[in-house]
Amino acid sequence: MKKIVTLVSVVLMGLTAKAQDSAQGLKGAWFATSQFGYQQTKTADEKNTSLSVLPIVGTFVTPSVAVGAGFGLINIKAESNAGTAAKTDLIVIQPLVRKYWNVAGSLYFFGQAAIPVITGKEKESELKVNQVGLSVSGGFDYFITKNFSVEFSYDLANFTSTTLEPKNGEKTTVTNFGLAHVANVDPFYNTALAGSNPNLTSPLSFGFKFIF
Repeated sequence: MKKIVTLVSVVLMGLTAKAQDSAQGLKGAWFATSQFGYQQTKTADEKNTSLSVLPIVGTFVTPSVAVGAGFGLINIKAESNAGTAAKTDLIVIQPLVRKYWNVAGSLYFFGQAAIPVITGKEKESELKVNQVGLSVSGGFDYFITKNFSVEFSYDLANFTSTTLEPKNGEKTTVTNFGLAHVANVDPFYNTALAGSNPNLTSPLSFGFKFIF
């Protein structure tokens, strides 16, 4: 994760193109972005990865407030020397609202509140997964031009309620609240989803935004 944060910081510091002076002209403008998240853990000969891709479309309802929604996919995979042990494909629907503050020049800080709804099934065991959450995140948005920016964000707090329903067995509900992803993983949830975090989404995400 430190490598990802360092890479994003270098990219932002290296952007020297002239950007827009203010966000006053954004009211009524539409934007499209796609956020990417990646997380990987390794234990002995086992490797667990989580990859998320979330295209987002929204509009600025005021010069500094935007509303939108994302629709994307999350792939969770557990691998070992013996091969792939588990693979879960999930669909994400996420309405959101953002508030922007100008930091300096073309650099903006934004706060985001979102309600991700995640659903899908584990391929091998046919375990059904459904999660509803509320997440609060913060991030930075650097405008390279008035129509293009680079952004990255990190989850600050999240609340999730996850239902796990085996093909032949009783349904289990896991409720989790975490601050900056400092949280314990429920043993059943950890085993069922092959070492996934209690929050199915990755804590760090980055992407590119187009404004039109």
